[in-house]
Amino acid sequence: MSTYSQIYIQVVFAVKNRQALIHASWEEELYKYITGIIQNKGQKLLAINGMPDHIHILIGMKPTCCLSDLVREIKKASNTFINERKFCSFKFEWQEGFGTFSYSHSALDEVIRYIMNQKEHHSKVSFREEYKKFLSAYNIEHDDKYLFDWLE
Repeated sequence: MSTYSQIYIQVVFAVKNRQALIHASWEEELYKYITGIIQNKGQKLLAINGMPDHIHILIGMKPTCCLSDLVREIKKASNTFINERKFCSFKFEWQEGFGTFSYSHSALDEVIRYIMNQKEHHSKVSFREEYKKFLSAYNIEHDDKYLFDWLE
């Protein structure tokens, strides 16, 4: 018997101290690199985009994949990629932790549009507002002191 699944996960994580370090001149190269990591782990990238201080990734996952291992590998390898290429004049690091949110197949078009329109979306809504809205919409109990470091 074969295994059949539809697992769609949006992953959100931020630059350490929420610094706006992801520059438009190299973000596409970063996204391609992260795409390669996801594909090399046997998963399917559906959308990737972000802002200078955070990133959104929508992944079609196989049930054999451990999400926390995948995110750890994405963050670790992309840190090295950014620092080795000296894209930043500072040492680049992702913040600890991440958010993940699951979706049904019928929601994919809307989620992909949302991710691909991040720059327009964030001209109206801050990352903090967006992230807290996700937590609320998914009824995720949390303590604000354990969320990302917010720059005010």
